[in-house]
Amino acid sequence: MARLGFARRLATADRCLFGTWVKIPALEPVEILADAGYDFIVIDQEHAPLTLEFTYQATVVAQGAGLSVLVRVPDRSGSHLQRLLDAGVDGILVPRVTTVEEAATTVRQMLFPPAGDRGMGITSRAGRWGGLDRTEYLRFGDEEVMRAVQLEERAAIEAVEKILDVPGLNGVFLGMGDLQLSSGLPQSDPDLQRLTDRFLTAAGERGVPAGTAVQTAAQAREAADRGFRYVMVSNDTSLLRSAASSVVASLLEMGDPHGV
Repeated sequence: MARLGFARRLATADRCLFGTWVKIPALEPVEILADAGYDFIVIDQEHAPLTLEFTYQATVVAQGAGLSVLVRVPDRSGSHLQRLLDAGVDGILVPRVTTVEEAATTVRQMLFPPAGDRGMGITSRAGRWGGLDRTEYLRFGDEEVMRAVQLEERAAIEAVEKILDVPGLNGVFLGMGDLQLSSGLPQSDPDLQRLTDRFLTAAGERGVPAGTAVQTAAQAREAADRGFRYVMVSNDTSLLRSAASSVVASLLEMGDPHGV
């Protein structure tokens, strides 16, 4: 059975898809997250020291275990896009996109001509090292790989309708943490909530799947109920820290078994 790219997987899913960020440069967490039942992972090259080589290896392991793989690239320069697409990732998140022009440039770099500027790499992993039919290789790259921009500033949210009208854009992500920083407002502020509603309405009207990131399962359910189609819940480092802290706290509460 042919593998579904993340864009088509979102389009055909009857529920919100849940994933988490990968920040630890090791393959074991990737396998653990797959065994735990996540739908996808996001390899975080923006806020973690993850190399192209590790990202390639993690993509192979994750997809082999049934996970979809998204990559958040370090910046919006475009320098990483071609090699990641050649590696066969299921989608890319480009951070800090603030204008229509930036979004358009980003999307063009991920689309094949004539719609874009992506180079032919059919002898790479994305083309099964030359084994994939050329027509299918081009179709998969343009139709099934998710090309998403992260909107993280107030000005970007206020231009969301125009940004989402960029041809070929098939995913969007609300960066609430940076939106709070840039606006100086807490997430609960009515103004930020109105911006979130505007973001979701614009995405819904255009059929563009909207994603976001949260810390807890309860928050993830709330996001799904609100209309987000893919949600990152915590990350591998925080999950490990939380579990380790819980064990240590329990041990300390038990006290010294020898009564010393």
